[in-house]
Amino acid sequence: MTRTLFEKIWQTHLVAETPSGAALIAIDRVFLHERTGAAALKRMAEMGRTVHDPARVFAVMDHIVDTRPGRGDGTLMQGGEGFITETRAATKAAGITLFDVNDKNQGIVHVISPEQGIVLPGVTLVAPDSHTCTQGAFGALAWGIGSSEAEHAMATGTLRLDKPRTMRVTYEGELPQGVTAKDMVLALIAEHGAGGGAGHVVEFAGEAVAALDMEARMTLCNMATEFSAMTGLIAPDAKTYEYLAGRPYAPADFSDPYWQTLTSDAGAHFDTEIVIDAASLAPMVSWGTSPEHTIPVTGSVPQGPEKVHRYIGLEEGTPLAGTPIDVAFIGSCTNSRISDLRRAAAILKGRKIAPSIKKAMVVPGSLSVKRQAEAEGLDKVFTDAGFEWRMSGCSLCFYAGGEGFPEGSRTISSTNRNFEGRQGPGIKTHIASPETVAASAIAGAIADHRNYAALNSHEEEPA
Repeated sequence: MTRTLFEKIWQTHLVAETPSGAALIAIDRVFLHERTGAAALKRMAEMGRTVHDPARVFAVMDHIVDTRPGRGDGTLMQGGEGFITETRAATKAAGITLFDVNDKNQGIVHVISPEQGIVLPGVTLVAPDSHTCTQGAFGALAWGIGSSEAEHAMATGTLRLDKPRTMRVTYEGELPQGVTAKDMVLALIAEHGAGGGAGHVVEFAGEAVAALDMEARMTLCNMATEFSAMTGLIAPDAKTYEYLAGRPYAPADFSDPYWQTLTSDAGAHFDTEIVIDAASLAPMVSWGTSPEHTIPVTGSVPQGPEKVHRYIGLEEGTPLAGTPIDVAFIGSCTNSRISDLRRAAAILKGRKIAPSIKKAMVVPGSLSVKRQAEAEGLDKVFTDAGFEWRMSGCSLCFYAGGEGFPEGSRTISSTNRNFEGRQGPGIKTHIASPETVAASAIAGAIADHRNYAALNSHEEEPA
């Protein structure tokens, strides 16, 4: 019988099946963050339950911590310090590894887990965060859960699940120059809707996916949740094992034949198949209040719900390029890794952001990424251009009452969500690749980064 990669991981981790058809699945890794982790551990302690295997549970301070240089436990979010100190105490009591506020390996959970080799091909990994699907880029079954499910996973090493359906999204051919993994997934969601993957585990495949490096694959899988999928995943290959080699929590080698079985068999059945011509894709930018409200940067705003047009302030037929912006943001678990920063810096080098930009920020995905970028001089490229260079964290990707942008600003952002108020009260977020954010910051308006990539700082800028 031929099986998909998902089915192989599912069967390997299947503990039992209930009469109703639900399954009990073994969980290999649990990752907590300070927004919900302390509460889950506190409830377990109150009920007299302990963590089944503390070595398989990790925690990080990333969601509420400030990204301001020189930060400590104090935050701009009211009550934020309590989340931090309580998580620190609870993880210590439970014997859980914690990446604390200024630990040298601190960072956004979905960035540091791969950096540390905590996620591995074929494992099951859960965290109370919907973008846990990012880690499916390593051939892992990784998905977001609730706080009570985190308690169950920590106490028993298992979770009860209904088996999802399977979907394969195949990107055939080669990507055009300047088109990124972010554009690939935004094009998918724009064409098939934000609910297109509901009830499915999505496997990304095809020549264009195989050509992506690991950091780009993480971007692709990161937004599977914006497609309403349970998770996304990509079969591991030589790039995967090369990336993981030598990481602190990775095995010494991957010579065990098991690793070579982690691919969908030829002829394996998927419940749904989608095929996309990679050569037809272009840089994408969102125009509305959902990732499905996305068009090529060269396009015009289509007709949509009246309330969406009213919130975003763009009428049908308006060219997207040239729309003035107030804020430029590069960060989040989607696009804040070293390759993202390098590509954005290549656009910005020798240039300045437009005087009309009220705020421009770069938030590296981890302190490791921050150090590497500084060693390469990328921080100076950003600051010379007019960007602020920040510490790692999630707080500027989603608004929790702490850090934010001027109310009502129009923002070009490398994040994953453009919901109403996602980045603050009245903020109008346009999601795009880091390159597009950089080019738009220079132009002071949404811009096609391909017009800048071929130029150097001594040549005439695009109109």
